[in-house]
Amino acid sequence: MCDFLYLSDTGLSEADALIAVQARLDAARATTPALEDVRIDEVLRIVPGKRAVLAGHWQGRRAVFRLVPPSAAEAQAREWREATRIWPHMQGRRYRVPEPFLFLPGIGLMAGERVPGVPLLEHLWHAPVETRAAYLPDAATWLRRYTDVSESWQPASPAGWLARAERAAQTQPHARLQRIESEILGHLRKISEMLDGADWRVATCHGDFHPNNLILGPDRLTGIDLGGSARLPVCKDIARFLAHMGRRGLLPSGTRSFGVDAAGITAFVETFFLTETERQRTLPFFIGIEALIRVENPGMPRARLRHAQMMHEALCADLSAASS
Repeated sequence: MCDFLYLSDTGLSEADALIAVQARLDAARATTPALEDVRIDEVLRIVPGKRAVLAGHWQGRRAVFRLVPPSAAEAQAREWREATRIWPHMQGRRYRVPEPFLFLPGIGLMAGERVPGVPLLEHLWHAPVETRAAYLPDAATWLRRYTDVSESWQPASPAGWLARAERAAQTQPHARLQRIESEILGHLRKISEMLDGADWRVATCHGDFHPNNLILGPDRLTGIDLGGSARLPVCKDIARFLAHMGRRGLLPSGTRSFGVDAAGITAFVETFFLTETERQRTLPFFIGIEALIRVENPGMPRARLRHAQMMHEALCADLSAASS
């Protein structure tokens, strides 16, 4: 596979990186005829030793290419399987995933459609405040289309998630959040007990469903980065989306519920026809889990830390009521 991925020089210029990529792909063309249809135009990102994300064309179509080292080969193969599994179900005009183009495991290369548009989170920050909540039902519908072909119900098993949150909370570096998280854990333990004997909805989910992984185009919403896809409780993906906005202080409706946007919760409740147990127990439980497992780093800017604290405090208050 491509040895440029092991470069340790994080200061490598884009031009030099592009030359390195082109040279190695040119060398691989002798044994990989499929590369004749590949043209690399731009380096989007290189993480030395891990991956390179590139833009270009495949058979004349705009494409994004991902190159990975051997250590990531299995993960890349899983992502390709998921991309090809979901594509037949998610190629509609309005709600889509990128069309998968090419997978060459011998050189660690995967290619897919490069979709036009901007990340939904970026769009929401710049959109007029009064219009922001209108985008939430579309985000919920995208996830509904993704999960509905693989949904089933199984006995709830919150213990593993709770243990993960407990471990993460022990690494919280900010004293002002430690106290709140301790209270949140207490409420989650009670809700976990309430889920005993209940079922929860599971599906092959996106796995990292947040507004930056939804690309808003002129006439479509496209979900990207399917590498984290797995069979999960559906409310975990919903909570990921809502908490991602909440901890950044993005509240499209201006109103909180369980620390996140109230209109966001409503959009997912109505789109998924969430049951009473899902509304009152499962979704609040997973919002709490999301709040704890995404540990704030020590150097987090004060504004972000303040937003996280506001979300945690509001979440704690509503979890207290839900668990009583």
